[in-house]
Amino acid sequence: MVDVLGGRHLVTCKGAAVEAEVALQNKVVALYFAAARCAPSRDFTPLLCDFYTALVAEARRPAPFEVVFVSADGSAREMLDFMRELHGAWLALPFHDPYRHELRKRYNVTAIPKLVIVKQNGEVITNQGRKQIRERGLTCLQNWLEAADVFQNFSA
Repeated sequence: MVDVLGGRHLVTCKGAAVEAEVALQNKVVALYFAAARCAPSRDFTPLLCDFYTALVAEARRPAPFEVVFVSADGSAREMLDFMRELHGAWLALPFHDPYRHELRKRYNVTAIPKLVIVKQNGEVITNQGRKQIRERGLTCLQNWLEAADVFQNFSA
């Protein structure tokens, strides 16, 4: 993800900053575009949380997958409340980082929620991540890993 998020810091739901390059190295990345005020986002986020939790539990460390939340919320407070209420232990682009808007354009996000699965270079594996998780659950990860040429360390 150096091509997409290189040089940026991401935040955890507890507010800790992490370097994107370190956190996302050798992983398939799901860019999750969503907002607390959006009913479909509130509906899908717990499913994504369960998917992420199950995946991380089954993988040998580190898991080959990471979610990066790209907020469409109206304020930093709204974003943090949404993260604390419904999100998994994944990362987020800080609310005040203007790159959030560039990512929406780059990945043609016209409606939320949207889950875009990308390779390390930022190339799209699928922009139908939400649909694939709903339909296939954890089995979709194998296809994403193969498409991304990421070392597979997932046991399912």
